[in-house]
Amino acid sequence: MTGGASVDGVLVQWGERLFYPRTHIVKTAPLPRLDAMTRRRAAAIRARIVATVTRRAPQVMVKVTGGGRGMAAIAAHFRYISKNGRLEIEDDRRLTHHGRDAIGDLLEQWRYGGTLIGDISYRREAFNVMLSMPAGTGPGIVRQAAREFAQVELAGHRWVMVLHDHQANPHVHLSVRAESVDGKRLNPRKADLHRWRETFAEKLRGLGIDAEATRQATRGETRHHDVLWRLKAKEGGRLRNADQAAKGGDRLMTSRNGALDAWLHIIQVLEGSDVTSDRQLADQIRRFAMASPYLREVARLRQQRAVWVERPPIERAPHRGVGQRRAGRDIER
Repeated sequence: MTGGASVDGVLVQWGERLFYPRTHIVKTAPLPRLDAMTRRRAAAIRARIVATVTRRAPQVMVKVTGGGRGMAAIAAHFRYISKNGRLEIEDDRRLTHHGRDAIGDLLEQWRYGGTLIGDISYRREAFNVMLSMPAGTGPGIVRQAAREFAQVELAGHRWVMVLHDHQANPHVHLSVRAESVDGKRLNPRKADLHRWRETFAEKLRGLGIDAEATRQATRGETRHHDVLWRLKAKEGGRLRNADQAAKGGDRLMTSRNGALDAWLHIIQVLEGSDVTSDRQLADQIRRFAMASPYLREVARLRQQRAVWVERPPIERAPHRGVGQRRAGRDIER
C-alpha cells in the first residue's frame, strides 16, 4: 500500500494535467513538494474527479460565437440578442435598458467610448460570448452567474448581456467591447476560454448550483457544440443535416492519449493507496473510462501496438528496404 503523501503527490502531478491544462507541459516534470499546499491541491483534484466521474456534474458552456467588425455588425447583434429591444439589456454598470431607443443610446456610448469605431472596421471591435447551462437550471441563477463572470473576466471593458430563457437551455448572450478603458484589446485564446469556463462554473457553484468545466478530452468526449446558425436553423426547422461529424485528427488523438495516460496513472496510485475511499474512487474511474467509447478505443489501439512491438522479430511483417527490393529483383531475374 502507498502512503497518503505519495498518493497526493502523484494525484497533483497527473490531476493538474487533466483539469488545469497548460499550453506546454513538461513530460518529465518532478513530483510536487509534499507539503500542506500539496494536500490542499490533492483535495481539490479529488473533488474534481468525484464531480466528473461519480456525480457527472452538469458541464457549463462558454463559447465565442463571433464578433463585430464595426458598429453596423455590433448594432445588428444588439438587436438580435434583445429581440429588437423587447428583452432587457443589462450593461457593465448594472443599468438596464429597454426598447429600440435604448439600444441606440448604448451603441453611441460604444462608438465614442474609447477609440472611435466606424460603421465598418478592419478589425474585430467586439466579441460575442454565450454562457449556457443544461436544462433545469434556473434562468435567474444563470444570469447572476454570468454577471459575476463578466465582472471578473471582462473588468475594464464595456459589455452588455441579455438572458434568453425561452429555450430548453437557459443562456446569456454577452457582447464585450474589444478595447478596454485603458486601451488594451481583448484577444481570447484557447487557454482564456478554458479559464472563462472555470470562472463561470465557480460562480454557479457559489450560487448553489452543481457545475463543472471539465475538458472534453478529460471526459473522453468528441462531440461538437452546434454553432449559432445551426441552433437557429434547428429552431426554425430549416436544418437539413441534423448531425455534425465527430471530431478527428492528430491533435484530438494526442489530447485523448494524454488524458488516458493521466487517468491510468491516477487509477494506479489510487488502487495502491492505504485509504479505502481512494481505492473505491479508482474503481469508479475505471468504470467511467471504460464507459467512454473514445477512451476505450484509444486504449484498444494502444494495446494492439504494444502486442505488435512485443512479438518476436520473425513474426513481424518484413520491412522491405532499398537493399531488400534490389535483392528481390535479382532473385526474379
